[in-house]
Amino acid sequence: MRILFDQGAPAPLRAYLQPHPTDTTAERGWSTISNGDLLKLAEDDGYEVFITTDQNLCYQQNLGGRRLGIVVLMATSWPRTKKHIPEILAAVGRVTGGGYEEVPLLP
Repeated sequence: MRILFDQGAPAPLRAYLQPHPTDTTAERGWSTISNGDLLKLAEDDGYEVFITTDQNLCYQQNLGGRRLGIVVLMATSWPRTKKHIPEILAAVGRVTGGGYEEVPLLP
């Protein structure tokens, strides 16, 4: 499964997603692309899961008919994120093409 991290997704999370290939929008040169175009580009490039911290994504974009599964982390802090690795891994494993999962990262 190929995974793409959006801007705010904590980079250290990548180590926990092995052996899945994981790229960031910055590495791909996609940092300035708007969300709608970014999701299409990610799908066209074969990504299966998009991990983001953009909690407004589901309100700003029509997610119906997408092939890309979306996982939204409800915080950007790595120390907080690290406490919820099992929940994040479960969401990544559950999300299907066109699916949408929010992972609350309570302190």
